[in-house]
Amino acid sequence: MKKYYILSLVVLLMSSCAQQQKLTRGTQYPKMYEEKPLAIVVMPPINQTNHVEAKDFFYTTLYAPLCEKGYYVYSPMMTMEMFQSESAYDAEQFIEGDLMQFRNVLGADAAMFTIVKSWKRNKVGGTLTAGVEYILRSTKTGETLYQREGLISVDTSVNTGGGGLLGSLMNMAATAISTAATDKVVAGRRCTVYVLSDMPEGQYGTMYGKDQNQAAGKSYIEATVK
Repeated sequence: MKKYYILSLVVLLMSSCAQQQKLTRGTQYPKMYEEKPLAIVVMPPINQTNHVEAKDFFYTTLYAPLCEKGYYVYSPMMTMEMFQSESAYDAEQFIEGDLMQFRNVLGADAAMFTIVKSWKRNKVGGTLTAGVEYILRSTKTGETLYQREGLISVDTSVNTGGGGLLGSLMNMAATAISTAATDKVVAGRRCTVYVLSDMPEGQYGTMYGKDQNQAAGKSYIEATVK
């Protein structure tokens, strides 16, 4: 009887742990379902790297992935001109501040902030690695609706099919050329698509309001994508 009790207790504990470990979009991002943001304004990225151009080129990578998730996203060209004319180009001053002005002026429900923490190109190894944090804040309440960070390596390696030393040298040369030719915007967009893969869908998505029970990822991920 005692053994049966202990076994039952172990099974119960294991079942409880399994349930606790299961992350769903509804439990991970509850405020997304509470506020139901429809329109998003993309803020200029906060660049913490030594690559001064990272801010501008990464900004252009955010529009399409958010649209593909079912959200209305304000034109990056239009908003960038507005940010520059209104001295709002530095998103650092807004990331923890009042966002009501973006709701009043644009009608945006939420603002997407990105922090580019690293950008490394490895020509020989054939990878472009970007470390980016994504933070979606409500313009109504100021609450963080979605937050996730990724260290994503875009694999640009090339295999020419040759063997031996000559084949290895040919592969290295082809990989270096491929990596150098891979557009930074393409790599940045792949990073964004991968990290935002578990973001609840907006009103134009086929799963809008139906994806609460779908799996959610960890708040920090590392991955290599093609």
